[in-house]
Amino acid sequence: MLAGTKTRATQKRAAIRSGSKSNAWTIRRSDGIQILQSRALLKLPSLVHGFSTRPGGNSSLDGAKVLNLGFTDWDSRENVLANREMLLEALGASRMHLVALRQIHSDMIHVIEAAPQETLRGDAAVTQLPGLLLSVQTADCIPILLADPKRRVVAAVHAGWRGTLRRIAAKTIGRMQMIFGTQPADVIAALGPGIAGCCYEVGSEVAKAYASQFSQAREWFVGPLDRLVAEDEPNPLPWLSMAPPGHEPPAPRVHLDLFAANRAILIEAGVLPKRISVSELCTACRTDLFFSYRRKSSHTGRMMALIGLR
Repeated sequence: MLAGTKTRATQKRAAIRSGSKSNAWTIRRSDGIQILQSRALLKLPSLVHGFSTRPGGNSSLDGAKVLNLGFTDWDSRENVLANREMLLEALGASRMHLVALRQIHSDMIHVIEAAPQETLRGDAAVTQLPGLLLSVQTADCIPILLADPKRRVVAAVHAGWRGTLRRIAAKTIGRMQMIFGTQPADVIAALGPGIAGCCYEVGSEVAKAYASQFSQAREWFVGPLDRLVAEDEPNPLPWLSMAPPGHEPPAPRVHLDLFAANRAILIEAGVLPKRISVSELCTACRTDLFFSYRRKSSHTGRMMALIGLR
């Protein structure tokens, strides 16, 4: 079973992640690849879903075979397409049409009513059409899969710090409600692997943005958040208070828990806590299992979270 080591930061958040217990998840293995799946979503026989991991595949990175699902400079297009075909086959979805977005860290949401003829720009997709497999790619950001079993509506959401700040998960549920009549209390949500609070260090720009938008932001940060938020604008005459070379104190930093933030946003949108499953697997801690842009910069691959109706 995939498992990550809990750090002090993740332990602090454990109490609010009621759906993050290991028995809420399972691993599907096929031809050397591993796919993380939510047990709650697996209970819906008409649904196909999964969160890919790093091992296996046709691509080579750092001396190992990896399942890279994003078009990167270091990998060939042929490898990526073969990896995607391998993933779909492992899910029993080879005949489904894969919908991949050109992600731009936005709150743009597409309602898909027919197989797109071109790549759409945005960070979430919603559909009620069988045969489409919605996907988002990640290498630290939080992948969120949503399903309304009553009205047979599914969605895939890419939530980095910018998308989370814009409440993209809540806006996606709002679109499902507006177009298809989804009731938020019926929605099942699964948050796949992403960078956890133990490793996601951010500065004053992000801290101030979250503190200004969310009343509960302090629950999602570890570190001197109040100090960062209270800081004035930079001194226009910094030389007046400049310390001697080598004696400047380091800039204050905090750690942001995007899992906790997105879970709270979903609950605020009306999703029941018991219907939210949150993975505790940190992509930056477990680069043996996942791709992490924070750890490896541009020399990394992309994972994929997928959901669709058979």
